[in-house]
Amino acid sequence: MNTELIEIYSASDSVGIKRVAEIIRGGGIVAIPTETVYGLAANALDTSAVKKIFTAKGRPQDNPLIVHISGMDMLKPLVKAVPDNALSLANKYWPGPLTMVLERTEEIPSEVSAGLDTVAVRMPKNEVALEIIKASGVPIAAPSANLSGKPSPTTAEHCINDLNGKVDAIVVSHPSKVGVESTVISLAGPPHLLRPGAVTLEQLQAVLGAVTVDKAVLAEPEPDKPVASPGMKYKHYSPNTKVIIIEGSRDDYINYLNAKKEDGVFALCLEEEKEKLSLPYVCFGSEGDGETQAAGLFSALRELDKLGAKTAYVRLPQKQGVGLAVFNRLIRAAAFRIEKI
Repeated sequence: MNTELIEIYSASDSVGIKRVAEIIRGGGIVAIPTETVYGLAANALDTSAVKKIFTAKGRPQDNPLIVHISGMDMLKPLVKAVPDNALSLANKYWPGPLTMVLERTEEIPSEVSAGLDTVAVRMPKNEVALEIIKASGVPIAAPSANLSGKPSPTTAEHCINDLNGKVDAIVVSHPSKVGVESTVISLAGPPHLLRPGAVTLEQLQAVLGAVTVDKAVLAEPEPDKPVASPGMKYKHYSPNTKVIIIEGSRDDYINYLNAKKEDGVFALCLEEEKEKLSLPYVCFGSEGDGETQAAGLFSALRELDKLGAKTAYVRLPQKQGVGLAVFNRLIRAAAFRIEKI
């Protein structure tokens, strides 16, 4: 397949946006920018187009997709009801990096929802993405535009590296600002956090009150249990480099790594740690700053592969605020390998 590269750096680029919309309406699949990560977009109501997403990514069919909309009018035909708590969250965080899981109507193909009675929906904040959805005139299913299980793409270059020749087009645009996928909360019952993101647990609680947290956010998911949200699989966001999480103080972490003499060993570190390290490193953010860590994590994981790292050690991140999202992604990138020192 010849993959078309379409430059769109502004929402006012009507020519580029019209071209992407034509491909989507015609049943094609296109990597597009969003504020979280780049997504692989297809018409969510077109079963054959949705199947192309799974094929291109090598994605398991039991992993549901998130449907992206450009306005509340597009939401109503997709869900049986919009409860008051969903409206409250939409008023505060849409457009933005928040996905809500609601009971679906028959408008949503079972392939999109992985056979579940629910659908995950969000309204992206990226203006190019919003204009593409509006011009397409259909809700868009868009998981991350990477090969399944690999670090999510935050630049067009990442998409090209993973999907060139596998998709109809890739939009070349600005890097994603948030850097990790959207927060996912189920409102098909009592509020239940399925995946942490830039809209934090604390922010959700401020709007909703009590919010339970799925066990899979912080620990290994139960084997063979159906997943209600993307990103809940055992191993996800994984580079070719073997990632190992170290549980210990900063000084213990630095001393432990400096004692390692094997070839191919790297530190996946914070800015405050790098000056004291005597081995190769890749930084992904600053101490105590979940936003910078989230923005840099996936690029850093890809950089480790580019540099030929065999093993990378990273210190266990904090679990507050956006740090919870970083923790969630890292434990999956490491396949839950954690060493206490």
